Amino acid sequence: MPQTILKEILNQLDSLEQDELQQLNQAIQICLTDKAQVNQITNFHQALLSSGLVKQIKQPADSKQHERKLIQAQGNPVSRTIIEERR
Repeated sequence: MPQTILKEILNQLDSLEQDELQQLNQAIQICLTDKAQVNQITNFHQALLSSGLVKQIKQPADSKQHERKLIQAQGNPVSRTIIEERR
């Protein structure tokens, strides 16, 4: 299946304008860079585990799931309180 999609994309390259080709090139470069970075991080984590420097690699929390809500605080700002207490 992926081979047929690739053939379709290659066949449509001739019909693209110059700016469309540049946009396609940029999208491909971003995709390749992202995959290379993921591979580097994975290799680094594996090296840490193999060497025994760490026992486990924890995945970062998904920021979308943990949206923090702002609270309204009363009184002086914390920075001002700290300065006043130091005097």
